[in-house]
Amino acid sequence: MTDERSEGQGTTPNGDYPLYANGDDTLAAASGRPLRDLSLQKTLSEDISSEDYSISAETLRAQAEIARDAGYPQLAQNLERASELTAVPNETLLEMYEMLRPGRCSFEEYQALAERLRDEFSAAATAAFVEEAAAVYQERGLLRRELE
Repeated sequence: MTDERSEGQGTTPNGDYPLYANGDDTLAAASGRPLRDLSLQKTLSEDISSEDYSISAETLRAQAEIARDAGYPQLAQNLERASELTAVPNETLLEMYEMLRPGRCSFEEYQALAERLRDEFSAAATAAFVEEAAAVYQERGLLRRELE
């Protein structure tokens, strides 16, 4: 039994997957360095930063479009949120990750986090995700309990 998506080595109707092999030479790292310029040889001989090996928001959005076209809307949404989060510093991401663990924050703190995501980082989809999580946490009793 085969899945039509697995035939032809995972190509999608738009023929872009995998991006690295089929991209139109426009893929770039988060630093802006073209992906074609990254290799082990260059890593050893040039000044290449960790940002040169970080995925760019544009590449994540392209992957989201491929996922959507291939019939994976949830994966597309995850990739779109990931593209938004490329603008968030790693330290802030770790703080947000801690906040999103059940029992760590109040409903109001989650609302403030969502507002910060929207205002400071233009991350509307991720903000909506945080608001949805807050509502579910509230419904299931997973918000931080205030000491009485």
